[in-house]
Amino acid sequence: MRTVIAALGLCAVLANPAATAAQEPPPAPPVDWGPMSINLEDVPYPHPVNYFSFTLEGQDVRMAYMDAAPSATPNGKSVVLLHGMNFFGEAWTETIAILRKEGYRVVVPDQIGYGRSSKPILHYSISTHSSNTKRLLDHLGITTTDIVTHSMGGMVASRFASSYPQTVANLAMINQIGLTDARDARPWRETSEVYKAALARDYGEIVKGMRAYYVTWKPDYMKYVKIHYGWTRSGDWPRMAMVRALQQQAIYADPVASDWPRIKARTLVIGGEKDGPDYPGGARRVAASVQRGQVYIIPNVGHNPQFEAPDLLYPPLLKFLRGEDVGAGSGTR
Repeated sequence: MRTVIAALGLCAVLANPAATAAQEPPPAPPVDWGPMSINLEDVPYPHPVNYFSFTLEGQDVRMAYMDAAPSATPNGKSVVLLHGMNFFGEAWTETIAILRKEGYRVVVPDQIGYGRSSKPILHYSISTHSSNTKRLLDHLGITTTDIVTHSMGGMVASRFASSYPQTVANLAMINQIGLTDARDARPWRETSEVYKAALARDYGEIVKGMRAYYVTWKPDYMKYVKIHYGWTRSGDWPRMAMVRALQQQAIYADPVASDWPRIKARTLVIGGEKDGPDYPGGARRVAASVQRGQVYIIPNVGHNPQFEAPDLLYPPLLKFLRGEDVGAGSGTR
């Protein structure tokens, strides 16, 4: 296992508490913020959205996905981008553009229960999302691919890479969650209890959750606060709240730590240092557990380096996808 810590030059806003405070989220939502679709029809995606239909636990569902062709000379490879729990395919907009310029075909699904995909009430699991991803790749005729993930997507990819090892060439997991078995830290909660808490979600809780993702808040991040808050004002919010509760139960009940030793693909565990109490320690454990692991830690950055520090994230990520070790490079901004 190789571990790299990127050197980070602190930007002026971090050194200026007044400037940081000026960028904090407003204490109340703007008065013109209204309901938003739980299926994101009112959120533009960067590429055409296609739909793959199948039956899941007896229910007819549609899986939304983008399939973006290279914008430069094709390199003959594909990359699948797997989103986190509080995001969806659209959140990969910049990543898609960068990978297309590198010659990749980029496939970006919305998992069932997320984004523009169906929102059925059913028993979700990490295995559900993994097998649905395999269904989509089979539908597209993709037999081998690289995978890049964020947050919960790292759990899905861990299950996917251990279940379908022949399908994954390179695996990069950005600030994945599930670094430990959550059942060791807290007891099981009834789904009705989790649903009640999800249903009561309000602007303040949404802001608090989103703010925790970053070392330095930027006004651009309000875009996702607006979407999550808009869901709570939708007539479909009870369904969305239940789907969110069921997804939270899946994360708790279907840990992936035992999957890591079976992952044969070259694996990069990469992310912001300031994510939770000990992301670097957890990241190193994952990289040490997989068969061919590397670690790259970005200091003074939180859970979403693709937004907060793209200039520090993408160079080592692309280097890894090209088949190189991340080496001893440093990043500044």
